[in-house]
Amino acid sequence: MTTQRDPFAVRGIGLGLAALGRPGYLTLGHGRDFTASASVDELRQRTHAVLDAAWAAGVRYVDAARSYGLAERFLGEWLSVHPGRRGELTVGSKWGYTYTAQWRVDAAVHEVKSHSVATFERQWQETLDALGGPPDVYLVHSLTSDSPALDDRRLLDRLSDLAADGVRVGFSSSGPDQAAVIDRALVLTADATAPFAAVQATWNLLEPSAGPALARAHDAGWFVVAKEAVANGRLTDRGDVETFRAAAHAAGVAPDALALGAVVRQPFVDVALSGATTVDQLLSNLAAAGTGVAALPDLAEDPVAYWKNRSGLAWT
Repeated sequence: MTTQRDPFAVRGIGLGLAALGRPGYLTLGHGRDFTASASVDELRQRTHAVLDAAWAAGVRYVDAARSYGLAERFLGEWLSVHPGRRGELTVGSKWGYTYTAQWRVDAAVHEVKSHSVATFERQWQETLDALGGPPDVYLVHSLTSDSPALDDRRLLDRLSDLAADGVRVGFSSSGPDQAAVIDRALVLTADATAPFAAVQATWNLLEPSAGPALARAHDAGWFVVAKEAVANGRLTDRGDVETFRAAAHAAGVAPDALALGAVVRQPFVDVALSGATTVDQLLSNLAAAGTGVAALPDLAEDPVAYWKNRSGLAWT
């Protein structure tokens, strides 16, 4: 008798495709990794090369979203070429933003947010078409305190239908009120009025404020994914946090690996996402498993200030 793999037993570092599926993203130095004129085929080849390297290195979680340009399509095409790999991967995706940049880095608006039932219905079918089948995890993209999703009974019922079909339903969070949103969703789930069992949140050394809420979600049996582990490039050699770079270099460790290592070691984190856009970046990120220093400086910023800084980052 064949034992079925549990897709939610995956641990360690996963690969996020936010900066690979479209030519522009708001990571520091992103524009140096490939040109603004990169064609669809160029980014397809780049995405497939990074996916190949991730697979070879043992990465078994891949994250996409409807708004990540053509990330879902690139992933679906890669899976179709390697059909035996799908059963060994845990695939997550997100709905709720529509990509509007039309392959331009200088677009005035890159994505438009809507958490309506109509958007869910349209994007769920688009996800199925792009991936060639359902993801293991499907998240409401960027559920913030001003989103109507947690009060929309029709939407919650549709998400419950999806969960009943075997998809792990959840949400990603952003902004200084991440913890409050996670706790509210936990209450709704405990009361059986919401189907959530997964969360993807920003947690890094500069913005750890969601940690206690993520620990509560993890204790409740939720699948927890940490995003933006290197703070959109701020915790890398390209970043602006000199004390952190100095600590990493003194320890003989690449800053990105040290930052990711700090995330992976959190007991409430199942998967920490690498947002690598090159194979070299991915391999550096994957060194996180062997990194660690006796003590790091306290880098936590005021959450409001952190998110204000993030919102001011330029798409490159």
